[in-house]
Formats: sequence, C-alpha cells, structure tokens
Amino acid sequence: MASFSCFNVDVTDGVAHIVMKRGDEFNTMTPSFWHELPEIIHALEAKAEARVIVISSTGKHFTAGMDLGVFNSDDGLMAADGPDDQNIGQRREALRRLVAELQNTFTILDDVRMPVLVAVQGGCLGGGIDLISATDIRYCTRDAFFCIQEINLGMTADVGTFPRLCHLIPQGWVREMAYTGMRLGAEKAKEIGLVNEIYDTQAEMIEAVLATAREIAAKAPLAVSGSKVMINYARDHSIRDGLDYIATWQAGMFQPADMREGMAAMQEKRTPVYRDLKATKKAP
Repeated sequence: MASFSCFNVDVTDGVAHIVMKRGDEFNTMTPSFWHELPEIIHALEAKAEARVIVISSTGKHFTAGMDLGVFNSDDGLMAADGPDDQNIGQRREALRRLVAELQNTFTILDDVRMPVLVAVQGGCLGGGIDLISATDIRYCTRDAFFCIQEINLGMTADVGTFPRLCHLIPQGWVREMAYTGMRLGAEKAKEIGLVNEIYDTQAEMIEAVLATAREIAAKAPLAVSGSKVMINYARDHSIRDGLDYIATWQAGMFQPADMREGMAAMQEKRTPVYRDLKATKKAP
C-alpha cells in the first residue's frame, strides 16, 4: 500500500491495522487526513485482503480533532460575509459541499464491509468523536476522555457526531456533552456504553483489541459482513423492515459451504477455514 503522511498501515493475519502517526501534533485532522483515510479504506475493501480493520493512534492523545487549516482554504470559506458580498450564496453552497465531503470520510467506516474497531488513548476531541461514532466497536485507556469540542469553538458539530452518537449512548449524555463541551471520562464512557472495555495502558489495549480483531477474522467473512449490514440496517429502520431485509438477505447470501465447514471444524476440534470475500474490480 502507498505511503501516507497521516497513517501507517499493516495487514497481518486478516487484520488491517491503521495507525494515526502524527502523535507529536496530537494527530490533528489535516487536509491530507481527509483524503488519505478514504483511500486506505477503499483499497482494503476492494482488495479484500483484510477481514477486520483496527484504528489506533500514537502519542499522548488519540486526536485533537479537526485541523482548522481544513477550513482556511483558498475559497475563503471562513471569511466573514460583507454587506455587499456578491458571492455569499456561492460560498455557502461550497461550504455545504465541503462538510458533506468530510462526513463521507467517516461514513465510509460505517459502510465498509468489514468490522472496524477503534482503540482510543488520551483525548478524543471534536472530529475524533465523529470518527469513533462511525466504528463498530470502541475501546479506550483509563486516561481517555471524550469531548464534543466544537461547542467550545462556537460551532455545531457537523461531521457525524449527532446522527450516530444518539444511537450509541443515552440522549441526555449526548446533549450534556454537546451543550457544555464537557470531558466524558473513560469510566463514564464505559458505564453508558460508548466503549466496551477500559485498559490501563495503550500497549495492553492494542494487544487486546488486535486479539479481538483476530478472533473476528477467524469467523466466516460473509457471515460477519452480513451481520454488520443487518445491524446497521436495524439501526436505521423499523423492526418489521429489519426482519424483512434479513429474510431477503439470507435468500441471496446464505452460504451452506461455510456452515458445513463450521460444523465440521467443531466436530473435528480444529480451526475452520473460510474463504475470503471477493476482491472487487475497483481494486488498484
């Protein structure tokens, strides 16, 4: 895979480990970040070399969130509107498109056909909340804290926090975080269901998360992918719609060969061997 300015990527034993590598800069989300992450995810999905994705970080903090340089573009999107400005509408339309592009960077994590696990240490601020809200499973260290930082900067979070976070934790906590800019600590994050587990050190966390990822990677990839699709669909639709969709999915995707292999492996007390998902034509 190509070299990236914001990430290191390793694929081992069916697990893709994406590491934000700008720890000295608190892994702020620079303009390059927003282009590189979708490129990495698209390549992993297209090549089907990995069955699970893990995202982690380096340095003291997971991420300090959006680098303001993203908005300080040549288009002057942060410029104040003047009384005689003839381009207000054009600038507003361009800003809307920019926000939609940023949102899509994390929507890709929601849509990718393999599970995405994230390991958070230290601060997870602003855009970091947008990122982790789009992942399947979240873990953190004991010193981790989570903050909807946008309110402290005079703006409303807009890259995915609210549409997703309200499905992950009680709305009362979403609202308190959103209105006050409070720091939600690791213990409370686990108590309300934002993270699955807390670890004393980052090294311990990474080891445990990669172990969980390898456990997932050992399962039938088609069944795991189908489970992600169904969980996301159930989140976004009614119970009746979800029941109908899983019936339709099974009619088309049910794989007897995987079930036979799974049952045979259980009887023979061995590790099952499943086929990978197929690579797509868009693989570079």
